[in-house]
Amino acid sequence: MKFKNIAFVFLAMGLFSCTNDSSDNEEDIDIISPEGPGESATNCTDVAKYVFNENGGLLRVEFEDAVFDSDWKLKNDDAATSGEGYMVWEGDQSLGTPGMGLATYALQVTVPGTYRFVWKSAVKTGDSGSDHNDTWLRFNDASDFFAQKGESIVYPADSGKTPNPEGATKDGWFKIYRSGSNLDFKWQSSTFDNNAHDIFVTFSAAGTYTMEISARSSGHAIDEFVLFTDAISLADATSDTVSKSTITCKN
Repeated sequence: MKFKNIAFVFLAMGLFSCTNDSSDNEEDIDIISPEGPGESATNCTDVAKYVFNENGGLLRVEFEDAVFDSDWKLKNDDAATSGEGYMVWEGDQSLGTPGMGLATYALQVTVPGTYRFVWKSAVKTGDSGSDHNDTWLRFNDASDFFAQKGESIVYPADSGKTPNPEGATKDGWFKIYRSGSNLDFKWQSSTFDNNAHDIFVTFSAAGTYTMEISARSSGHAIDEFVLFTDAISLADATSDTVSKSTITCKN
């Protein structure tokens, strides 16, 4: 304790001072630790200023914690989701050209390296796992953004790197899809048609980076997403016991 060596006669004064010092020291802190899994604790009142903080090589973020176009709808009718619910695109489809329904996330990285990206999504339109199942994704200011399956590595079209995947890709954006007959929320993110490659992004230095999403398929619903280094397994990163990343405010 701060005053443990002060004489007993000053104990009451010391305890009072310690309480006041603690309060004073916390005045400039704009971060609150989450109280439990599924919670994103913050005293930042402006979602446009949210910064999501990586910890130990892991970021876990509620997808709805961003500023969205009015055609992105927040819904809370699915018990499989966390936070306030999930976002689903109900506007026109944008299958060939990204840029519609843009939203961004500021990610504060302290551990440089390559992170795998996965989001938890569902199909809310139709009954096919291969339709209404994708959204555009881009990391334009990262050191590298690529997809990999074994020895095969591909890059977004127009990124200045090749090869590019089969299927939709443009201006540095990947089409990120989920597949399978189970249309409910699950953790899965791939690109490259009929040859699913996992998604990776490299942050070469500590700093704040911007993740961008853009609407593609109507009826594609997203609940949350994770980014994690190879020191963490997918199972651990997506465990229900993992708390959401803490949020600070942009200056």
